Amino acid sequence: MFELGWLEIGIIGVIALVVLGPERLPKAARFAGLWVRKARAQWFAVKSEMERELAAEDMKASLQAEREAIRDAVKQLDDEARELQSGVGDATRLDVTPPAGANDPAADPKPPVP
Repeated sequence: MFELGWLEIGIIGVIALVVLGPERLPKAARFAGLWVRKARAQWFAVKSEMERELAAEDMKASLQAEREAIRDAVKQLDDEARELQSGVGDATRLDVTPPAGANDPAADPKPPVP
């Protein structure tokens, strides 16, 4: 913002003392301080309001993105469920029999343990 050093502030103080005089200078300084405080308070209020609005917009955008991700996941799950349901219908028509000798203990290739 304004970059004032001690030299500049001193010069402004001397000029104010000469122009206003020693009687009116304290009152003018209080008045200027009051307006500076009000301006600063207003600036911080506007700044915090803008930050809140930006945070709300970011929150809305992230919520919208999450909703879209959830919709995509639900759609994908629905598609997979339909594929599985159609696959189960086909699998019930297939004849699935175990391989020959699967339940036969004599066909076990392991030798007996003594």
